[in-house]
Amino acid sequence: MSEKNESEHGASNTDEALQQDGEVVEEEVVEGARVRRKGIYLLPNLLTTASLFSGFFAMVSAANSMFEKAAIAIFVSMILDGLDGRVARMTNTQSKFGEEYDSLADMVAFGVAPGLVAFFWSLNSFGKFGWAITFIYVAGAALRLARFNTQIGSVDKKYFVGLPSPSAAAVVAGLVWCFQGFEPQVWLKLLTVLVVAGAGVLMVSNILYRSFKDLDLRGRVPFAAILVVVLVFVVVTLDPGTVLFVGFLVYGLSGPTQALFRKMRRSKPVVSDGNEGDQ
Repeated sequence: MSEKNESEHGASNTDEALQQDGEVVEEEVVEGARVRRKGIYLLPNLLTTASLFSGFFAMVSAANSMFEKAAIAIFVSMILDGLDGRVARMTNTQSKFGEEYDSLADMVAFGVAPGLVAFFWSLNSFGKFGWAITFIYVAGAALRLARFNTQIGSVDKKYFVGLPSPSAAAVVAGLVWCFQGFEPQVWLKLLTVLVVAGAGVLMVSNILYRSFKDLDLRGRVPFAAILVVVLVFVVVTLDPGTVLFVGFLVYGLSGPTQALFRKMRRSKPVVSDGNEGDQ
């Protein structure tokens, strides 16, 4: 048997062995060479699992009419989702498996969970129309995440294309948290329809949203900045449901508002002073 055949045969046996044990295998570039590594990184994936569990807990709580706990669980999932990526970058433990796992966990925590929480809370009173509105949101989250995964590295990091799914989930969860103690009146049900359907549509829109990734949090700031941070924490503590709902609602509306202003500026006619022909 030639050296080439022996090499191919050995590689084939290695691939079969890796496939048989069911282990996750990824290629990494180490000093310019591609190296196959088995296994996954524990710490970032542990945080992703915790985020997934929070989304699952939100659905279970909503099914048992514990809507405040369900809304809080979605916000906890947002915090954990923000931590897993940062921890992976800080510890240099990024992986393709982690990216895929994080995307699936986001679909549960920011797609299915908020939709079901809103459905069990209010939309189920509309019958088929209610679950249709819920599906608009869930499908919007799925499409948003799929598009985001294909646009990584190809768009300006300063902006998100479409409303980010965690922000959309925060608007829906904030609405439930803010009004969960109210009687289910007609105006509140209509507001829920508007918020849930609107969030679903904004996620798949081409509207740009600031990502705030260009903010320099490592540089020095005036001393008064820390006082602003303290005031924000105080305000949130006074009525977290209302503050978070209003805050993320403003962010959700900021995209269409800025897009409208940009369109108005582009369509604004240029006024001539009448002296161009005299030059």
